Amino acid sequence: MGPIMGRQENLLKALDLLQDAALKTDSLRTIKHLPAQEGRYVDYPADVHPSLVKALREKGYERLYTHQHSCWEAVRQGQNAVVVTPTASGKTLCYNLPVLDAMLKDTSARALYLFPTKALANDQRVELDETIKLLPEEIRIFTYDGDTPQDARKAIRARGHIVLTNPDMLHAGILPHHTKWIKLFENLRYIVLDELHNYRGIFGSHLANVLRRLKRIAAFYGAHPQFILCTATIANPSEMAEKMIEAPVTLVDDNGAPRGDKYIVFTTPPIVNKFLGIRRSYVNESRRIAALFLKHNLQTIVFAQSRLITEVLLTYLKEDIEKTIKDEGLIRGYRGGYLPIRRREIEKGLREGKILGVVSTNALELGIDIGTLDVAVLAGYPGSIASTWQRAGRAGRKTGTSAAVLVGSSAPLDQFIVNHPDYFFSQSPEKALINPDNLTILINHIECAAFELPFQDGETFGRADIGEILKYLEEEKILHHSKEKWYWTSEAYPADGVSLRSISSDNFVVVDQTGPAKVIAEVDFTAALTTLHPKAIYLCEGEQYYVESLDYEQRKAYVKKTDIDYYTDAIDYTKIKILDTFDTKRLDRYDARHGEVHVATQVVGFKKIKFHTMENVGAGDLSLPTNEMHTTAYWVTVPAALLQDLPFTPEQKINGLYGLSYIMHGVAPLFLMCDIHDIGVSLGDNSTGESIPPKDLLAKIQPLQGPVYLDADFEPNIFIYDNYPGGIGLSPSLFDLDKTLLATCLKTISDCPCSEGCPSCVGPTKESGEQAKDVALEILTRLLA
Repeated sequence: MGPIMGRQENLLKALDLLQDAALKTDSLRTIKHLPAQEGRYVDYPADVHPSLVKALREKGYERLYTHQHSCWEAVRQGQNAVVVTPTASGKTLCYNLPVLDAMLKDTSARALYLFPTKALANDQRVELDETIKLLPEEIRIFTYDGDTPQDARKAIRARGHIVLTNPDMLHAGILPHHTKWIKLFENLRYIVLDELHNYRGIFGSHLANVLRRLKRIAAFYGAHPQFILCTATIANPSEMAEKMIEAPVTLVDDNGAPRGDKYIVFTTPPIVNKFLGIRRSYVNESRRIAALFLKHNLQTIVFAQSRLITEVLLTYLKEDIEKTIKDEGLIRGYRGGYLPIRRREIEKGLREGKILGVVSTNALELGIDIGTLDVAVLAGYPGSIASTWQRAGRAGRKTGTSAAVLVGSSAPLDQFIVNHPDYFFSQSPEKALINPDNLTILINHIECAAFELPFQDGETFGRADIGEILKYLEEEKILHHSKEKWYWTSEAYPADGVSLRSISSDNFVVVDQTGPAKVIAEVDFTAALTTLHPKAIYLCEGEQYYVESLDYEQRKAYVKKTDIDYYTDAIDYTKIKILDTFDTKRLDRYDARHGEVHVATQVVGFKKIKFHTMENVGAGDLSLPTNEMHTTAYWVTVPAALLQDLPFTPEQKINGLYGLSYIMHGVAPLFLMCDIHDIGVSLGDNSTGESIPPKDLLAKIQPLQGPVYLDADFEPNIFIYDNYPGGIGLSPSLFDLDKTLLATCLKTISDCPCSEGCPSCVGPTKESGEQAKDVALEILTRLLA
């Protein structure tokens, strides 16, 4: 009992110190105590194979939690199940129980497990191996990924009962070669999809199509597998799961696992310049807080937002804690770029308590087993409530007291969350969104599917009707139609050209010329012009690279390593044209619409933004080719009469509109579980259909013809659009929110303590212009009246 009590005392002592220091600087936003919960248990059902029950009891699982039992019941009745429970609640057993049971009862049964990362697959494999060693019959499990040696692949295809892989390998390594995997497909009983909330946006839209191909091939071999899906807490688990597998699912969300006492603390760096709203660096604040817990000998994990910040914090904390030789190695870093052997060693050190602190990117957010930690410090809001809970859940497992501290940065999203804890602790508002029928993605996978098996006349692909697409592919000489079937005719092998993480395969490669030239990254076409323009600072694996030149024709960017304290943000001029309005809603005093738009974006310059403080420290001009796409958008129209009636000058009014578009862009990801770069924002005039250039360019572009915003009938549209050709389902969701988006923006601006605008509300004063905050507030108040 001693060490646990000691740790609990130390933790409460450290929390008191943290509270005292934070109250002095007005940086504490909330401390919430989540009391311990007892576990709720059920005996093993009578129809589970006795040797499996015996093995699980030997491992210490005397009984099942209630949610594990509910999942067993659903699966036994032939249903697909989606399990929604927090970190460390034993969800692995939800799928291992029915799968291992099926294999003990029928040795020919097969299962396919899909994990988003290799590390997670390895971890789950260790868990499975331990159980299988205790079983009388041999059940063979294999991991099949890019690291699997060629000679081992043949054995896996013939003999593996359970194959653990990832979506990329399934897409390019298994489905196109299904004839070598006949054993697996003929007997495929279960498909397990873990961390479902990770598959959103483009990656998720691709995966839904990979699963359409998987089900089509399984059906060809006479199998109709059941799905067991697991996800962190999101607002729409059933809808998301049904969209992903195109079949009904049973929801299992009554968590029966026990939980220890937990304290959740929200802090924000104190303001150092009240007028400009500039705060102390959240990285230094996170360092201070983490060091406080580490000095109390509490095992701590610090999550950083990028690889760069991970390395910076690691350096700081090593300075703070590793004072003598014997302390060396107490603090370690952990991120994707490290070699697997080094990562395994760190995981083991954490489990055994030899490592006191670890600074990690989101690589440790997923369920990799690192034992019981005391404290999680989150440097910056991870971007979604689901991720925040997962990171917070890495501290404190079943018993004992633990704490999680979220240190907000000055971004609008961070500030909204730390200042509205009730929003965070109530029902999750976030929807995970996918659009499997995005035309570009759909066509890519129809090509892959036709290569795998010819399509028959009238066949659908999942729920998608594809007759028109097949005809189009025949015209392009990719398919050939003969005797009611559509055959693949091209020489090429289609899956190789389709990346699951971008929409088009037209990518730019980044070539590092610091030493011998080597390719360090691939960037998709839409992002390349804004991140790889000449003179940009490109960030990769925590290193900064200066872009020396961009070869547009050859799709190559040439970069060299550099070490400076700023990054670059492209200034682009986006012209939006409305092609079709799908739907309109009259809300209070404004109209909201969503529809199809044509977006033409040209990068015309860039800003230099200082790390940590987010100050603008310089700029440059550029002229790059225009990038055009059709996508979907949501837009709000501010009535001309309301704008005319505001007691401000025309310049101040336009400043307020820029400020309003800044905050709408910053707050929208709250509801979408997307990155801020997945959506774009633009201003237009509803009466003329013209686009308004960004503020930095207004003076350059419009002084000659007189600014459009001086016209009496100027009626601004604020557009938020999906930043991907064809759209990935984000803008319709904003449309469905009705007034919630603008009401959240109003709350964020009203609660911001700055006087004239800052990075946390309508943008830094220098950029948004005078009176931007007051005008934006006034417009929102009147729109929502």
